[in-house]
Amino acid sequence: MATSYVANASELERQQRITEQLERALESRIVIEQAKGIIAAERRVSVDRAFELLRGYARSHNADLRTTADAVVRLGLRP
Repeated sequence: MATSYVANASELERQQRITEQLERALESRIVIEQAKGIIAAERRVSVDRAFELLRGYARSHNADLRTTADAVVRLGLRP
């Protein structure tokens, strides 16, 4: 019985970790898409080009893409 409980608890923890990872990924995707839209509109470029600009800025500043996108959306950063 105890073995079954431990196995179920372990599976529950694994499922919770996966759920949290998926939620973070979705949140990242949302803010990245928003940043792409802002850059594309302001620069009058395609969203693909906006993504290249966003990614290039993040790489050249050793920042992660989500943080850079968040700065575009919330702080007015314009790469």
